[in-house]
Amino acid sequence: MNKLNMNRITQILKSKYPIIQAPMGWIARSQLASAVSNAGGFGVIETSSGETEMCKTEIRAMADLTNKPFGVNLPILFLQDESMINLVIEENIKFVTTSAGDPAKYIHVLKDAGITVFHAVPSLAGALKAVKAGVDGLVVEGTEGGGFKSPEEVGLYVLLQSIRRHTDIPMIAAGGIVDGIGMAAAFAAGAEGIQMGTRFVSSQESPVHDNFKQAILNSDEQGTYILNKKSKPCIRALKTEFTKEIYDKGLMDMSSMIGIKDLYFNGDMNAAPALAGQSIGLINEIKSVDTIITETINQFNEVCKNMSSHSF
Repeated sequence: MNKLNMNRITQILKSKYPIIQAPMGWIARSQLASAVSNAGGFGVIETSSGETEMCKTEIRAMADLTNKPFGVNLPILFLQDESMINLVIEENIKFVTTSAGDPAKYIHVLKDAGITVFHAVPSLAGALKAVKAGVDGLVVEGTEGGGFKSPEEVGLYVLLQSIRRHTDIPMIAAGGIVDGIGMAAAFAAGAEGIQMGTRFVSSQESPVHDNFKQAILNSDEQGTYILNKKSKPCIRALKTEFTKEIYDKGLMDMSSMIGIKDLYFNGDMNAAPALAGQSIGLINEIKSVDTIITETINQFNEVCKNMSSHSF
């Protein structure tokens, strides 16, 4: 058996490959998540949009779209009440990622229900706090990734190594990964799985408007801004006329996000910040989810094989 299929992440997720789809608000719903799970990865349903009833519907829709495992993300600070916690328990969800807050708030109720919990962290301090709280693993988020970020910019590979020096907990690497090269580098730094967001946003099965996908394809590695570093929320987004104004001003409030659905689904690239990671510079084609995952695994195996021939 391929050692890739024997690592701790695939054992925990019960997926063929240790490739997780990021829980992007409004985007990470059943259409995309089921495609990822059906291709051997691990789909995740978002709840950060705050559309609680719709998210419940999407979780339940997964049963009709895949017989493969999937998970749910619970952004602690954005949960309006405990209804999503109750739902994942009622729907027999076995894996959740938590983010945006202290995992200790819900860790015991989730684990008492037999749910495996990985917490997203942008720092060593956050990682050690999550480990102390009793999480089963970490999603380690480097500054390269899109969406909500820490204003303290720490690259993924430094962060992975820093955390690994202090704990042997399973880690999923997130931020700037689009292929098997990035996956192999993350594994070398201590990860046992990867999470991809921007790469899946630009997939055929992604529900976002083609204008957003084309904007990703047309950008290079310098095509994003880190916005609002002096306040909250700090985010990474594509360079557009809309985000340039925010960048030049230096501040942003949540009202800037009001038009996010017009951007995602109507293609108005100046309706809100278009959340995306630095990996846009590595994406030059819209591919199916199955092709993305297959090519990533094949390239990962090839890189590992080639690296094994190097010794000094």
